[in-house]
Amino acid sequence: MNKFTAVVEISRPVNVVITFITILLAGIICSVPKGLNENIWLAALSGIFITAAGNIINDYFDIEIDKINKPDRVLPAGKLKPGSALLLYTLFSIIALFLSAQINLFAFLIIAFTCLMLFFYSYKLKKVIIMGNLVVAFFTGLAFIFGGVAVGNWQAGIFPALFAFFVNLIREIVKDAEDIKGDKLTGVITLPQKYKTETVIFILVFLTALLIVLTTFPFFLKIYNIEYFIIVMVVVNVLFVYFIREIKNNFSLQNLQKMSSLLKLNMILGLISIFIGSF
Repeated sequence: MNKFTAVVEISRPVNVVITFITILLAGIICSVPKGLNENIWLAALSGIFITAAGNIINDYFDIEIDKINKPDRVLPAGKLKPGSALLLYTLFSIIALFLSAQINLFAFLIIAFTCLMLFFYSYKLKKVIIMGNLVVAFFTGLAFIFGGVAVGNWQAGIFPALFAFFVNLIREIVKDAEDIKGDKLTGVITLPQKYKTETVIFILVFLTALLIVLTTFPFFLKIYNIEYFIIVMVVVNVLFVYFIREIKNNFSLQNLQKMSSLLKLNMILGLISIFIGSF
């Protein structure tokens, strides 16, 4: 039972569930007529296993960093052996590939590409300044393209993918600022480590302001309806403005953790607005 709990924990069930729901939403948003079908379910299930695999291989290569930043995680705490984690990563990747192959060739190629990139991200790319942040944000956005591919309408996933990309790029930079102590000790070079706090704040504010502007385009281009515009302007963008104010006024570790959670919440709210607006 303890091993099973460790497997669930290292897979990051919250992230896995978010990916599952995201791909389901992406499939519905991109489908014509709106609704769920077998391919969407297969894509969402494939997303569960590839996300879990990515989380596991990330923790495998991050054992030394996590001993400093997050010693309670599964591997540094000794709840699971590194070799077992590597085996789980391989098994989950194979399952994801098998499920995606049941959808179509493009879905399979996306998962195959994701498998390779998640490994190289965890092994090398995350240590390259900004590159790691871009990779994580890219794959978060790719979930929407993947959902669109499952229903043969990937173009409809472009805006949700852009929204997810920017929110996660901003959040990854915030998380790097949280982990700066451990990253310094393990030789990982990140934006918050290399540049002054004022520069990092400017980048975060600029990206968030750009995202706020971007959220207005789908309504004016008549991609989404008025309900989308109301939710985005009254809730989502208000929270983004709040994020900008907080980041500028308080760059402490405690507030960074709070803002990271806020960004995750706001991504969910933004996706809800896109879902409602697509009908």
